[in-house]
Amino acid sequence: MSPVPDLKFLLLQARDADDPMRDHERMCFVERGALKREQIVPYDLLGGPPGSAHWRQFDGLLVGGAGDFYISKRNLPHCADVLDFFGEVVAAGHPMFASCFGYHCLVAALGGEVVYDGANIEIGTYRLTLTEDGMNDPLFGTLPRSFQAQEGHKDRAGRQPDGVLNLASSERVPMQAFRIPEKPIWATQFHPELSRESNLHRFRHYMEGYGRAMSPEELQAAFDSFRESPEANGLFQAFLRLVFD
Repeated sequence: MSPVPDLKFLLLQARDADDPMRDHERMCFVERGALKREQIVPYDLLGGPPGSAHWRQFDGLLVGGAGDFYISKRNLPHCADVLDFFGEVVAAGHPMFASCFGYHCLVAALGGEVVYDGANIEIGTYRLTLTEDGMNDPLFGTLPRSFQAQEGHKDRAGRQPDGVLNLASSERVPMQAFRIPEKPIWATQFHPELSRESNLHRFRHYMEGYGRAMSPEELQAAFDSFRESPEANGLFQAFLRLVFD
């Protein structure tokens, strides 16, 4: 049963109109949150950010990954306006759960640094470790100290914004998540909304793009790395219960 049966969420997406991963992403959030499809309403960021009157109608905002758009490259249409919008949401303290591309948007919007790092691409399932702040966090503290998580990124945070709490790290990428203190806003470099199978499905879909950045041996190693990630997969529903129950 959904922990939030009457609430609605705006899902901010940065994917081309014909990209089937748009609906795939929506359904991954639906499944991880034990929600109904109609509780998550997609919004296309490629046309610019939503206005305040629109996004404030929703109980919370969700952000997932992106197809061909990178905050490091600033190749998202209306990128400056989108980053201003993320800053506005943070200032308002509106609930937000953001993964991957959403994490990068928040890092950049709040004065951190996002870099393209081809040498440390994470594709597949990786072991993450909680920091001390992560162990003491009301949301991440529900996880074991070490856990598996789904990844799929070329961008990463080179520097997180001042004042946020780094919650987790991996061997390749030391900054994997943060919370904004005193606000119901969490962001993750990894994908809590993806399972092993859904992450594999997405990897196969974007294989051509990854193939331009990875050798055949690296691609095979990525395929071999996919594992289940049950603890991380419970994070989104735990967020819903923590913020809205």
